[in-house]
Amino acid sequence: MDPVARCKVDTSIERVAIGDVQFPLGVYPVEKMEAVQGYAVEFESTDLDADPIDGDAALEQWPDRYVYDIVVSAPRLWHLCLRLISMMPPRFYPILDYIGHDAFREIDPYISYDLIPQDRFLDGVRRYRPFLMEDGMCGFGAMSEEPFMYFFVDEHKIVTVRIEPAMKERLDRLLETFGLREIAEPAGADAAAHEHRSVLVTPDDEPDMLSADEVVEWLREEWRLTLNVDPEVNADDAGRPLGYTPFRCIVRWPGAAGAYRHTEVLVVAQCLAEAEDLTFDACATIETTPDATEESPAIVSADRLTAAQLAEFLGHDRPDAVEYEQTSAVLRMRNLDES
Repeated sequence: MDPVARCKVDTSIERVAIGDVQFPLGVYPVEKMEAVQGYAVEFESTDLDADPIDGDAALEQWPDRYVYDIVVSAPRLWHLCLRLISMMPPRFYPILDYIGHDAFREIDPYISYDLIPQDRFLDGVRRYRPFLMEDGMCGFGAMSEEPFMYFFVDEHKIVTVRIEPAMKERLDRLLETFGLREIAEPAGADAAAHEHRSVLVTPDDEPDMLSADEVVEWLREEWRLTLNVDPEVNADDAGRPLGYTPFRCIVRWPGAAGAYRHTEVLVVAQCLAEAEDLTFDACATIETTPDATEESPAIVSADRLTAAQLAEFLGHDRPDAVEYEQTSAVLRMRNLDES
């Protein structure tokens, strides 16, 4: 990974504040509300949730735990996250949510099935701090099993922590150092009508600044994240089956000196797994470049499209100008700008 890759916030965005609560740049209330810092805590017994790191509910469940919902002013979120990460063991499972581009899924949920060292996780958090702390389109966190601890900063920058009972006193002391008290109803941006927005900029004169999509691409690589959806099922968020669906897949090709190039592949497939197979088969027909390395190409995104979106990508003015057979097929391949 590029050691200088980083991201930058749009400094023209004004931060919204209510009382002593400053909101993240990427999510803010659009109606009057009373914002309140603090935390609520309750006990959850072991039979309420299955382990999210493994989708099989028959496997080991979460233990008895306390769950905290924490609201803190945006400028203090960074320091709270560092303290929470310090409570984790040396290796744990990272988590990332991203409000991406899939037409039929609101949030792309990523998890790691590999234990990642704490220093690697921290490196990503530090490098992409503007995105993770301020952007209204993402959430991140981590989970460990021994000891059990889960923390997640959602897209509203509300912090949820789940811990085993033996760790409760330690977390209470940590929150006390931030002047946070247990209250009935902490109130952040999600307590009222609110808006989300992306806050990153990629100035032409600063080519090393990454977009939100590029940050997600690199975090997937560094944290070994996998899209946590069933690749054999093609349904929308309401569970309605979609059948044959257009997909836009982006493939990253490795090159010399850490350079990469990207290819866009438009396919029609019955599910994500088939879309990826079609994409790799199509890419197998591309001749390698002289600067190619032994590293294999990787699909960095595979988003489903509506008919209107497909028409736009294919350069048609009207959605009804595009028709595709109800069968699996590769519609188009094209090279994108190198990144």
